[in-house]
Amino acid sequence: MPPPAALIVGGVVLAVTPGVPTIRIDPEMVMLIFLPPLLMSAAYFTVWHEFKKHFVEIASLALGAVVFTTLTVGVVFHLLLPQLPWAVGFSLGAIVSPPDAVAAGAVLERLRLPTRISALLEGESLVNDASGLVLLRFAVAAALTGSFSIPEAIGSFTLVTSGGVIVGLIVGWVGVWVVRRLRDSELIITATLLLAAISYTGAERLGSSGVLSTVTTGLILGFHQHESFSASTRVRAQAFWKALVFLLESLLFILVGLSLRGVLDRISEGGQGIGEVIIPISAVVLTVIIARFVWLLGTATLKRVLLWRGSRRKRSSLFATVTIISWAGMRGVVTLTGAFSLPEQMPGRDLVLIAAFSVIIVTVLVQGSTLAPLAALLDLTSPDEEQQLRENEASAWRRVAEAQYRAIQECSRKEHGLQRHPRLLEQFKHRAEVATQYEADRDTHESIKADHFKAVIEALQAGRAEILRMHRAGEIHDRVMRDLEHELDLQEIAAENRL
Repeated sequence: MPPPAALIVGGVVLAVTPGVPTIRIDPEMVMLIFLPPLLMSAAYFTVWHEFKKHFVEIASLALGAVVFTTLTVGVVFHLLLPQLPWAVGFSLGAIVSPPDAVAAGAVLERLRLPTRISALLEGESLVNDASGLVLLRFAVAAALTGSFSIPEAIGSFTLVTSGGVIVGLIVGWVGVWVVRRLRDSELIITATLLLAAISYTGAERLGSSGVLSTVTTGLILGFHQHESFSASTRVRAQAFWKALVFLLESLLFILVGLSLRGVLDRISEGGQGIGEVIIPISAVVLTVIIARFVWLLGTATLKRVLLWRGSRRKRSSLFATVTIISWAGMRGVVTLTGAFSLPEQMPGRDLVLIAAFSVIIVTVLVQGSTLAPLAALLDLTSPDEEQQLRENEASAWRRVAEAQYRAIQECSRKEHGLQRHPRLLEQFKHRAEVATQYEADRDTHESIKADHFKAVIEALQAGRAEILRMHRAGEIHDRVMRDLEHELDLQEIAAENRL
């Protein structure tokens, strides 16, 4: 089971355990405390080139699929429960339409999918929350007032989304300017965390999309981290964000499971039995899954027709890609908090809450747990893509080695042809030659490379054992031991990455 599914199951078990108190989620608290750092982390580590390359398809999913699912769920809900206003069905559709960035990220990081599919899913999960939350705002207003204006909704949607992006750009660029003037790693990492909160709350205060603002800020910081952060800061930041995201995701999905007790209490308080709501709820769950597949298949087919001459992919590949992207549409925290944020006086609120929880449970437990076997069954791995990645890696290492060799030549050159650093010159020249040979014939040199770095790791481990022995014997200071061990750790990480 993927972590989100296991954690939700754990939360459900706790929820039905006697003596465990009822947990009531404050949607504003969840949005304010949990969402900004999770969105910042996802955007910070986004591959900018892939995001930009597939932006049109990402926008189709983040906006088109969300709107289509909202409308479809609203129609089905109203047909099954005509006594409730149309706006209630559309509110439910807006709540369950955006797949969750947290759930998708937690599952996708354990799958090896083609680059394009991963880019689409990760990019969609970054920006679709804004679409769903803005649509929810309009649907709730229509349900409470009984009036709705399409031109006004389109204008408000444009202002909210564009305002969020603008605020994110401002906070992001100011953040980069500030971070470049900090020298301490702890301060830099703390600044990135604070920038997430500033971007989100600032945009929300101005009536814009805090989600889009935070994502925009994260993309800017992630793009500039390579020249703005030192190597030590990058290593520490990755460790920090990985641990923080794990803790926040774990707590959130446990809270989702724990909220089951509140849902069951609402059913009993409302005098409704499970049998009365199981048909409309099941229809909503199926509609959410099918609507996403229909939208993806329709847009992919249209693209294939429009670009028929330039498309060489097989139909089976198209169907497999659509199936995987559709099946990866898991709902999570945003869906639950959106449901809890509905006004108490809204008609059908309890039923909407139950339906939203059911969508989360089914998509995370069923789709999340079967996504990996489904991907293996459809066999989406591309030999050509794997080969290209290997060629790119070999070419990159060759060019890096050549650049380093040229730099050492410049540093080492003295007057009258003498060398200041002959040993370094020899070492980097050897690296450049080996990298060139490896690029020309990777298969022959693969075993040699693996054997080389295994020997390097053994030497590093022997050095670490000696440092530890000296430290425990009292021969070296604790600070010396930590500094030397950190240096060996970085070398070992580099060697392990080459295996």
